[in-house]
Amino acid sequence: MKYRLPRLLAMMLLAAPSAMAQTLGIGIADAITSIDPHFLNSPTNKNAICNVFDGLTDTDSRVDIEPALAESWTLINDHTWEFKLRRNARFHDGTPFTATDAVASIARVPKLPNAPAPFTTYMRTITAMHVVDPHTVRMETDGLNPNLPAELAQVRMIKADLADSPTEDFNTGKAAIGTGPYRFVSYKPGATVELERSEFYWGKPGHWKQVTYRFITDGGARVAALLAGDVQVIDFVPSDAMADLRKNERLRLVTSEIGLRFLFLALDQSRTGPTPFVTGPNGETLPSNPLLDVRVRRALSLAINRPALMDRIMEGTATISAQVMPRGGFGNDPTIADPPYDPDQARKLLAEAGFPNGLRITIHSARGRWINDSRIVQAIAQMWQRIGVQTSVELQPWSSYISKVQRTEFSVMMGSVAAVTGEASQPLRGALGTRDPGRGFGGFNFGRYSNPDLDALLDQSQRTADDRARAALLWKAARIGVDQVGHIPLHLQRASWAMRRDIVYPGRSDDQTRLLAINPAP
Repeated sequence: MKYRLPRLLAMMLLAAPSAMAQTLGIGIADAITSIDPHFLNSPTNKNAICNVFDGLTDTDSRVDIEPALAESWTLINDHTWEFKLRRNARFHDGTPFTATDAVASIARVPKLPNAPAPFTTYMRTITAMHVVDPHTVRMETDGLNPNLPAELAQVRMIKADLADSPTEDFNTGKAAIGTGPYRFVSYKPGATVELERSEFYWGKPGHWKQVTYRFITDGGARVAALLAGDVQVIDFVPSDAMADLRKNERLRLVTSEIGLRFLFLALDQSRTGPTPFVTGPNGETLPSNPLLDVRVRRALSLAINRPALMDRIMEGTATISAQVMPRGGFGNDPTIADPPYDPDQARKLLAEAGFPNGLRITIHSARGRWINDSRIVQAIAQMWQRIGVQTSVELQPWSSYISKVQRTEFSVMMGSVAAVTGEASQPLRGALGTRDPGRGFGGFNFGRYSNPDLDALLDQSQRTADDRARAALLWKAARIGVDQVGHIPLHLQRASWAMRRDIVYPGRSDDQTRLLAINPAP
């Protein structure tokens, strides 16, 4: 069922004066679950965090690295990086940012308890840190890591004297003191985050004095809120609303040039005995987990008609991909073809694996977390029915879904990972690396796939300075994941935003909504 834009609401839009107000409302597709910048490595939480807390480095709209709290960085030797910090950076309470704060912020990441998706993947190679002077910090790594400056763009800086603060102190605002362009005002779980422009920001100040993020998980409701003027910008525009939005002269629609968010179905490979949401065709408990058989995993992948998903559901907002990076991206193996569709072969593989009469499977997914996620898993369920796999779907809010995923409560589940460092090693480590939070591997490996050869290639790639040699290692790792169906690849999702015509935002490939880049139209 397509979202239709009521004519009456369209006429209501933009009854505002020509002078641009300094308050901004943004409707986002999923709830921000914490203000703690080190608690949950998710693009939704970063929507607020990236505007409150800075990193030593940052990335532009195409995820190319750029300076932030560090003005420059130098590889001193094969295991030492030196970062020179800007002298004019201050926290929102007016205190200066120093090298001591940088060291304390990074050291906090692996010590934070109960982090459901930790940031350790970005600083896993750091073995020691040294304050050289108040504006210089050196980091030692366990061998060469040419990507460390890019990885540290994802680790946000806090005050050293707040490094022992629990996550709840960030959510209440007690510890939510950053150096970013906006300061924390309030957080209402499940409802809103309010920010205010910081008077101490080291860079050019943002246009908006006050900003409110409203959590509107239903796509149609987000569109309606934009049309009614309740918010001025929305993210994750429903694909089937885009045609009507483009026709509306009072609106502006923006889609990222490339998609860096890779969606997949994770398959439970952690249990050798029964897996909870897979049974025999009559509902009988199976003695062993069929998802450990690569033939079953390959059959489920072959049964998915991805061109149909792109045409009928995604409508130009995604690209089929077997790999975490788009074609032409660093680490994408150009010899790996898109995942094929072959239901006849899928049925043969199931029979070979000992399931000629099929299986029963439940797919779990968050609701509203990814563009058209509910429709995607419903369509896949119908496709699996055609090869004899009786499939049901269960949808949950992201906050409860991610907690259950991390506890491995499901058997088949939707997941995603984004190449926020601009190359394939980080998303490969996150989605296919053997689960090891201490090493920063497997943070998004919901099915707990494990392959020592793939892990070794990823380790070696991170210690290889030559780009051509590093890319070749990533190609080998990607092929292992594809050949073994470590997860079932779906597509690369392109980010999208809709806004009032008198507002401009260029968009970003990493899904983030950066307030400094949202401005009045010239």
